[in-house]
Amino acid sequence: MNRATALQKFTEWDKQGRYVFTLADLNKIFAEDSPKTLQAGLNRLVKEGLLVRPVRGVYVFNFAHSRDSYTIEHIARALRRGEYNYVSLESALSEYGIISQIPIDRLTVMTTGRKGIYATPFGTIEFTHTKRQQQDILAGVVQINRPLKIATPEYALRDLKRVGRNVHLVNEKTLLNDE
Repeated sequence: MNRATALQKFTEWDKQGRYVFTLADLNKIFAEDSPKTLQAGLNRLVKEGLLVRPVRGVYVFNFAHSRDSYTIEHIARALRRGEYNYVSLESALSEYGIISQIPIDRLTVMTTGRKGIYATPFGTIEFTHTKRQQQDILAGVVQINRPLKIATPEYALRDLKRVGRNVHLVNEKTLLNDE
């Protein structure tokens, strides 16, 4: 794959609003002869600055016009594709103003996939596993204009308590006023 071809393909995907790709996505897009050829081409594109590799197996098109402020959520979604994922715990409670501290460089995500922490140039993604059923998850989340769903305030607090996180930052008055 040469730079011109790659730029053309990434621009086509960018027009559709897509700028974060997994290695499997890129394998389908470029259909190289071997995995080594694909990896060598991707390494070259990263070195040239066309792509950024925030974590192993995920690539971000650096010149995307569709790039938004939710790049870290796009990366999280790519890392746990095929699983139910939603913003919860401290990240959700902070957005609702229920905890006083704002996690600036961390996104806390509940997932039906495996747990893990990933440091990226866009911030740290912390996945916490949940055994909840699909119906229960869908009942406690809302979809707003962002890549991942977000837990309702009550659901995020329930998650926080369920996983044994520190609840001393929770402003109970704010939570009660919302109800």
